[in-house]
Amino acid sequence: MSIALILTLLRILLGPIFVVLYLYYDQLGFTLLALPYVLLCLTVLSEVSDVFDGLLARRYNKVTDLGKLLDPMADSIFRLSVFLAFTQGVIQLPLLLVCIFFYRDIVISTLRALCGLRGFALAARLSGKIKAVVQAVIIFFILVMLIPYSLGYLELSLLRKLSVYSVSIGVIYTLYSGCEYILANRAYIQKALGLKR
Repeated sequence: MSIALILTLLRILLGPIFVVLYLYYDQLGFTLLALPYVLLCLTVLSEVSDVFDGLLARRYNKVTDLGKLLDPMADSIFRLSVFLAFTQGVIQLPLLLVCIFFYRDIVISTLRALCGLRGFALAARLSGKIKAVVQAVIIFFILVMLIPYSLGYLELSLLRKLSVYSVSIGVIYTLYSGCEYILANRAYIQKALGLKR
């Protein structure tokens, strides 16, 4: 149980914690004024741990198969938990937009697992890393917009419109990254699916 693996597991736990705090902040004793700052702290903690777990694993030669599996899973769990939470409460994102994030990750993860079982390791693509950055930036943007809303400087309707627009941009790039990943690895995927000998 290395420090890197502990940080990865921490990131997995932060997803449900974010959801509970966002949806039930009032019952937990937080005010709307404090909520954006608490959620921003959780998000920063998640993103910083994502950077450090990889650095620590490589620095101390603690890169493991379990870590390789859990690291991208932890990223997806946290970010998808946040977007799913945003379909409720103040933000009210359309569920369909968030489902696209889920479907993309499920399809790619399934293909990677299937290829792995057949002995083909599908490497991560730059577009996938950019997708993760885009999603993180969108989350930070929405949380920052919650601050003027909580202070009464931003109308709820405008907050929701800005959130939908920003997430729509993320959806477009997410679809692109998924298609790019499949096309770049189509030969391996065809072999894994038995479509090419």
